[in-house]
Amino acid sequence: MTLLEFYDRWNGVIWKATIETFQMVSISLAIAVLIGLPLGVLLVLTRPNKSMENKYVYQSLNVVINIVRSIPFIILLFAILPFTKLIVGTSIGVKGVIVPLVVYTAPYIARLMESALLEVDRGVLEAYEAMGIKTRDIIWHVMVREARPSIILGLTIAVIGLIGATAMAGLVGAGGLGDVAYRFGHLRYEPEIMYVTIVILIILIQGIQSIGNRLAAKVKKD
Repeated sequence: MTLLEFYDRWNGVIWKATIETFQMVSISLAIAVLIGLPLGVLLVLTRPNKSMENKYVYQSLNVVINIVRSIPFIILLFAILPFTKLIVGTSIGVKGVIVPLVVYTAPYIARLMESALLEVDRGVLEAYEAMGIKTRDIIWHVMVREARPSIILGLTIAVIGLIGATAMAGLVGAGGLGDVAYRFGHLRYEPEIMYVTIVILIILIQGIQSIGNRLAAKVKKD
């Protein structure tokens, strides 16, 4: 098959799958960030010797996050099928994979956020606390600001993990590049389409990692 023939045959399929992958990643990432970032902040504030110390809240969150993070995505995908159907009414296609992607990613982002905030110099925080600044202001205007480079790098890793998860979701008909690679490349013995999807995924991941690194470096200089 010539390059032109390959383009004519697969262009529409690959383009559609790429758009679906972007949809899955962007929607699930946005929701996971809205859930994961506050959870990360809560993990920091409720841990021992912090301003809102509460061992019951901290230990409960810690256990739940560890349990969810220990489950491989493909198993989680099947395990919460009833919950997914309850929330969005389906378990297939782009819509059907958003819920498991969020459940998979939010705890990971919470841990990344926790690690980033804990890296902030304790002396800086104590100086602001001594000035009587409210905890919520210290969180958003001091801790988050100081931790921005680490947060950006953490979110970059989360996006890359999400792309890998969407590829696995293709095994159950979720759409995207993983679905194309599995249905056509594996089941129908079309190795060319599999190689092309792999190359596209590599380019996406390299691009996202480069953008994340540059943003983190730029923020660190500011």
